[in-house]
Amino acid sequence: MTRRYAFVGLGHRAQMYVDALLGDWSDTGEITALLDTNQTRMDFYNERIAATGRAAVPTFRPDGFQQMLEHCDAVVVTSVDNTHAEYVVAALDAGRDVVVEKPLTVDAAGCEAIAAAAERSSGEIVVTFNYRYSPRNTALREAIASGRIGDVTSVNFEWTLDTIHGADYFRRWHRDRESSGGLLVHKSTHHFDLVNWWLDARAEMVFAQADLRFYGDGNVEGPRPERSHGAPELGTDPFLLDIGADDRLRRLYLDAEAEDGYVRDQDVFAPGVTIDDNMAVLVRYDNRALLTYSLNAHAPHEGYRVTVNGTKGRLELEVCERSWTPPQDAVDPSATGKANAQGAFDRLTVQEHWKQAEELPIRNGEGAHGGGDKLLLNDVFRGPGQDPLARQAGYRDGIRSVLIGAAASRSARTGAPVTLSDSGTRMAPEAAGA
Repeated sequence: MTRRYAFVGLGHRAQMYVDALLGDWSDTGEITALLDTNQTRMDFYNERIAATGRAAVPTFRPDGFQQMLEHCDAVVVTSVDNTHAEYVVAALDAGRDVVVEKPLTVDAAGCEAIAAAAERSSGEIVVTFNYRYSPRNTALREAIASGRIGDVTSVNFEWTLDTIHGADYFRRWHRDRESSGGLLVHKSTHHFDLVNWWLDARAEMVFAQADLRFYGDGNVEGPRPERSHGAPELGTDPFLLDIGADDRLRRLYLDAEAEDGYVRDQDVFAPGVTIDDNMAVLVRYDNRALLTYSLNAHAPHEGYRVTVNGTKGRLELEVCERSWTPPQDAVDPSATGKANAQGAFDRLTVQEHWKQAEELPIRNGEGAHGGGDKLLLNDVFRGPGQDPLARQAGYRDGIRSVLIGAAASRSARTGAPVTLSDSGTRMAPEAAGA
């Protein structure tokens, strides 16, 4: 018997899961309800459902969430980040299973509410950390677990977002810290989860510094348009997004904004940016390993570098997702589903003490993230089976990654370190409420 899935939040992120249930994973479940603040977006997905020969499904606004639950066995939550906790808790309290996009929530209060609901509910939570399934990241976990570099003493992790992908966070609702938790929660939760998973360790102390140096209204001279659509500079300014040029973005956002007023193409230098674009974090783990992490959101290329130092040697993972981006490509490829991987490569090397470096194989598959998204969808809709890598993430994994980001944001604001307890699942009381 297939499962009945309801979707909450019908923006860009929902499509991967919707298309999975309409395609290769259609034998595992069916879409039975949609919920969003915007009817136009729900109509877009109902058209997608109807195009496969299926009947359109009922649609609900947020005040109809309880009624929507009558139509489903499980809820897929891909709404704005600061709404996750409310929907996850309500679904769990109704005994429904939950599939939730990262981040699990945006703050310590949301983490506590979800943890309490998970403990009292028969429902299960899966947090979709697709980076765990990327072959290069699983290869690094396997290399650490092999013992070739001994006990891990430190990790250096540098992530760079280019002026296409990085800029896009400053056009949309993510630019508001209250909605997204800032990039240290919304984006870095991916990266903190990877380190937690690679090391199989729990964070104990977090210290950070962060600043807004590139985007925002204080970092440019001269007048700027409030948004890209209709701006005279559209087509000549690489920071302006032509939202009408892509049919999916136009239908999901431009055609929908009359309903709820949400503008998807705000200028990245317009007022209202309350998140940072440069971040540096230091984390101490319960196994005594140290993490030094940085995120830059305005680099000329996109990718990351990870160095893992151990008592017997060193691992290095270097990933280039785009070596550069032409200025006319103002639409983030991840938002349109189009590939743009100029100069892309990945390389993993191990070097034991007193030996030459050796390159380790990375077995990429087809599709996004080296085939990792397909592996994730298998886990979500078919179950993880016997996975020696333990890639499927539950709510505790989600909490641990969120709290590192939330603690880092708190530390950056106060200038003081923040302590985590209970295996990284609880923030010190004096910090949690701040």
